[in-house]
Amino acid sequence: MKVVAFNGSARKNGNTAVMINTIFEELEKEGIQTELIQLSGEHPHGCIACYQCFKLKNKKCIVDIDCINSCIQKMDEADGIILGSPTYFADISTEMKALIDRTGMTARANGDLFKRKIGAAVVTQRRGGAIHAFDTMNHFFTISQMIIVGSSYWNIGVGREKGEVSDDTEGINTMRDLGINMAWALKKLRG
Repeated sequence: MKVVAFNGSARKNGNTAVMINTIFEELEKEGIQTELIQLSGEHPHGCIACYQCFKLKNKKCIVDIDCINSCIQKMDEADGIILGSPTYFADISTEMKALIDRTGMTARANGDLFKRKIGAAVVTQRRGGAIHAFDTMNHFFTISQMIIVGSSYWNIGVGREKGEVSDDTEGINTMRDLGINMAWALKKLRG
């Protein structure tokens, strides 16, 4: 079994990555493979609403100038998908929005590629706005017919400076519980 995570932060290995890697620690204890894709520096382009994915049905987006087609392939091959984003003006980053729009549209055009996969959203915030960002990523999972795994609290970590989220004990414990729950669900569904 494999879980792929996408870090939508502009900072590589920042707070969002810390949260995702905490989940990975629990998944890896259960023998589940993990892979982290960091969108920082990739500059994914937004959906251009051309609907070529519905015409071609080749599991690819016609806009082939960035990492999105590779992301679609990794999502298609994975059993679980984690989306992580910092909170930007009470929502997700532009990188995460581009990923959601293009992978989601291509997946729908190709028979709902992500149907019944396990999904989990992770949000970091400085002070507020995280619930809206959390909802945005969970909406991607629900329209993709995925199964969302919960935790002992909302999947949110607090911290501004790089690495500061590590001091958020409740947030880190929430990620540990999320990893345990995700591993359990994957084993029940795929084991």
